[in-house]
Order: sequence, then C-alpha cells, then structure tokens
Amino acid sequence: MNQQFEQELQSSWQERQEYAEMMLPLIGKLYRNHAVEISVYGRPLLNASAIDVIKAHRKVRLHEGVKLRLRESYPILHALSAMQLAPAEIDIGKLAFDFHYGSAVDKDDLQAYLHSKLGDVIDKDDEQQPQDVVLYGFGRIGRLLARLLIERQGKSNKLRLRAIVVRGGREGDLEKRASLLRRDSVHGPFNGSITIDEERNAIKANGSYIQVIYADSPDQIDYTQYGIDNAIVVDNTGKWRDEDGLGLHLKAKGTAKAILTAPGKGSIKNIVHGVNHDAIKAEDKILSAASCTTNAITPVLKALDEEFGISSGHVETVHSYTNDQNLIDNYHKADRRGRSAPLNMVITETGAAKAVAKAYPKLSGKLTGNAIRVPTPNVSLAILNLTLDKDTDKVAINEFLHNTALFSALQHQIDYTGSKEIVSTDLVGSRAAAIVDSQATIVSENRLTLYVWYDNEFGYSCQVMRCVRDMAGLTFPSLPA
Repeated sequence: MNQQFEQELQSSWQERQEYAEMMLPLIGKLYRNHAVEISVYGRPLLNASAIDVIKAHRKVRLHEGVKLRLRESYPILHALSAMQLAPAEIDIGKLAFDFHYGSAVDKDDLQAYLHSKLGDVIDKDDEQQPQDVVLYGFGRIGRLLARLLIERQGKSNKLRLRAIVVRGGREGDLEKRASLLRRDSVHGPFNGSITIDEERNAIKANGSYIQVIYADSPDQIDYTQYGIDNAIVVDNTGKWRDEDGLGLHLKAKGTAKAILTAPGKGSIKNIVHGVNHDAIKAEDKILSAASCTTNAITPVLKALDEEFGISSGHVETVHSYTNDQNLIDNYHKADRRGRSAPLNMVITETGAAKAVAKAYPKLSGKLTGNAIRVPTPNVSLAILNLTLDKDTDKVAINEFLHNTALFSALQHQIDYTGSKEIVSTDLVGSRAAAIVDSQATIVSENRLTLYVWYDNEFGYSCQVMRCVRDMAGLTFPSLPA
C-alpha cells in the first residue's frame, strides 16, 4: 500500500512538472510576440521556473477551496498561443477555474469560452509604439526599476530602458554600477546576463543596451546624441521634488516627461496607481509616484472606505531602515535619525497619512500617522487603526479584502495572506503594493486594526512602473475582467 501510494505521488508530481515545462515556452512566446503577460491568480509567470508555475497553481486551492490542475490550465495557454492577441495581462488560472468549475455553459467548447472572455484582445492589431525610458539615479529604487524593465526585454517590449544617469565617473565606476545591478543583498542575483562595454560606456543586460551617462544636472544632457528621443525620465534621486527642479529634465534634449519616485511638492500630481491613476492625462509632463507607504496604505483605505466608511484613523508604519539613516551613530539633521539604524528602533515622522488625501481626497483630515524605523533592510508593516462608519466583524473584513485582492480593480495593488507563519522576509519581492495579513486582523464593533505588509522597495517599484506605463499611454487590460 505504501509503495503504491508513493508511486502515485511520484506520478502526480511528474505530470505537474511535465505540464509546467510545456507551459514555459508558451508563456515566453506570448510575451515576446504579443506583449501578453500570463499569470495564475495574480502570480505573474513571466520568467518563472517550472516550480514557480506549480506553486502558483497550488495557491488556487487556498483561494477557492478546490485544486486547479495544470492539465486544466494548459489547454487554455495552448489555445492562447495560437491566437492573434493585443497586449494584455491574462490570468489563465481564473479562466481555467471558471471554465471547469464556474460559468462556462459548454464545457466542451473552449474556443467559444475564450472568445467570450477575451474578445477585446483577440484578433486585434498592436498599434502601441515603444517608449524610451531613462533612469536618473541608480540607487535602491533605480536598480529595481532597471530589473523590472530588463525582465520584459523582447521585440514586443513597450518600455525600453535606454540609459541611466549618475554622478561622477571615476575609474572603475561602470563595473561597480554593473556589479550592483548583478548582485543584491536583499533581492538576490539578477536573473540573466550582464556585461559592460567600456569603450561606449554602457551596460548590456539580457539583450538590452543601456547607456551610462554622467551628469551633475538634468539640463546638461543631450539624449538625442545616444539615439534617445521623447523619453520618460524616472527621477529616483529625490533631489528635485518641485516643478522647477523636475522641470530641469524637460530642458534636456530628447525628453518628454518626468516622474518622481518620491512625494512631489506644490501642484505636482501624486499618483497612487489603482487609486487615482485616472488623473494621469496625456498633457501631463511631470508627475510623482508618491511614497512607498502611501502606495501601500491608500488602496486598502480606499477599498475599506467605499465598503464600510472610515470616520477617523491612525496609521503607524513599522518601516525598514533606509539609506537616509546612519549606519553608526553620527550627526544627522533630523531628530533621532543620527542613531545607528541597524541597532535601534527609531521613532520618526511620516507624511504618508496626510499624503493619502492627495490621492484619495475623501479621507482628508481623517488620518494621523507616525513611523518607527526598525533594524531590517526591507519589507515594512503599516498598522491601520480605524474607526468605521458601521459595525462589522473579522470574518466580514477578511472576506471583503480577500475578494478585493482577487477580483477587484485593485487586484494588482492589494494581495492577501491567510498564513499564520508569515514574516517580513517571506514578502521580499512581492509585486503588490500591499499584503493584508488576515490572521492579525482585529475587529470590535466599528473599530478595526489591520496589519498591512509591503515590500517598500520592490512592491513600490512595481507601482512606479504602472505609472510610467500610463504616462506612455500604453494599455494592457487585465483579463478576465
């Protein structure tokens, strides 16, 4: 009996592995030829391994209570690979589950089902033009943005990283920049190949040719001499945060727009994708992608306010230390931040609570906020203490947020976990802006305490990329709707 069980277990695993291995070239082909990105219940499979594909399918059972087999989703992927598709994000997990266990009337007619769900992108021409992108600055966020841009390299890629701009240019600088992109103590090794071209002062990564430009001011650069034109400049230095400062980018030859990876000042629109990205207009030249914390809490707050109403609240962020703090005790112009970041919890201020109102004005004046910097290098936690407009309970809150994470317009911003064992390092590399920790939810009548994790580096960088895509006028519908 034990031997038979072991053989069945091995046979089942081998079947899953074989289906996953058959899926990988189709996933790559769909992206390279059509700019179609495949996912399973929100988990992207671009550049995934066979094991990643299997794990993504296993996750479906946690959401639906029913196993989704790879042999059930593979026919959908195979059918998609034979279609003429416009750029889109297609969740084959949701399609497969719905086809086999949900709304499909004719379970034998897969083609008719797919046409009913994907009609907006089937047999449509791709008329969207590629957009040049320049990274101004190459620190923590800049290098993660580079990874995100490079992982989509291919002939159908719409956002093309053409250059990075940094200060200096000392001997050995190029190799050090490439090395920092190649290896990361938090996010691990770069997924691919990186070499340098010293003669042309460039980095070559997975087929991308990235010019490295040295400059002390944005308006000193002529991008056109590198074949770059009409570029979107992503300023991740934080040095210029108002319209005058960021406007320097627009004085450079070859640029069209600029976006800041920090809260903008003055009249600059602060965009939290998923919440107020509809405010991005074709005529906008300068935008801000707000802060990592604002991106984490605003989508969750918006969802809760629309469903339950929020009358007041306090946001406490438990935030990993950043490069702004000192490694050891030393002078710092800000209070407490001069003390050693790896050795202390440091109470400091955050503008995230007030910044929420810039993206979601309904909560203006309703929130207070503070922050504690803690000795971890990445992944932070926002604790939302909210007074709601009506009484509720833990089950209702968690069910609502679970459905929001899977099936709402905020599915790319909000993720959800039911694990009792999850800790911060488990969430390094999360592409969502926020991950609701349902096991920690506390509800008493109309008082709610919600714990929201966020990868303050990678998750935020994914939000920035969504803003850049909208600034470029690119559309990638998420299907099924």
